[in-house]
Amino acid sequence: MLATTGPDGPLATPVRYYPLGFAVLFTAAPRSPKMRNIAADARVSVGIFAPLVGLASSRGAQLFGTARVLDPQQPDHAHYWAAFRWENEHAERGRLLSEPPEDTLVVIEAERIVYTEHWLRREGFAPRQFWRR
Repeated sequence: MLATTGPDGPLATPVRYYPLGFAVLFTAAPRSPKMRNIAADARVSVGIFAPLVGLASSRGAQLFGTARVLDPQQPDHAHYWAAFRWENEHAERGRLLSEPPEDTLVVIEAERIVYTEHWLRREGFAPRQFWRR
């Protein structure tokens, strides 16, 4: 779940993402509300969670960072694009796998992470762990 802020207030949007180290990558239509919001204010939050089986199984991470929009001509694009699994989306849209896309890529490098896992209590740790770059 990607959280952005725009002129109408906060917006939380599900995105199909791919990880690369502490970065989260996704593509989006250039004129989508989330992309308009990122253009106005690139500070974002991403929520990643595991399926909830019960209260004690609550597990997930909140990433906070600044979104960078990379078009295919930018030097960093190839580095991040290598981690992006575009084949599934391409097949779902009926496109040929022999013609890789040249999409704009959104990269969020985590500046801060809050990890929650209630099972950590069993090991003597706090259920919330905090990380900063």
